Amino acid sequence: MRTAKEVLNEIKWTDGKDLKECEIFYLHRGAPGDFKTMNGGDIIDLGRSFITLNEGKIPYHRVFKIVHKGDTVLSRKRS
Repeated sequence: MRTAKEVLNEIKWTDGKDLKECEIFYLHRGAPGDFKTMNGGDIIDLGRSFITLNEGKIPYHRVFKIVHKGDTVLSRKRS
């Protein structure tokens, strides 16, 4: 199974694909439903262990779903 990091890097570096067209779902304890979403356009950097946003960093292991142009490209069980 591919990781969130691999999927996001593939989208970032493939011609014709754009991170801005992604919706990323991630585990966030205390939020309604214990998850939040971010738009790929909010990503500043795809680092080694974290996705960097203006608001902070999200560890890749918290990402459980990635949707690109309406297609689910990553889906895994929330832990």
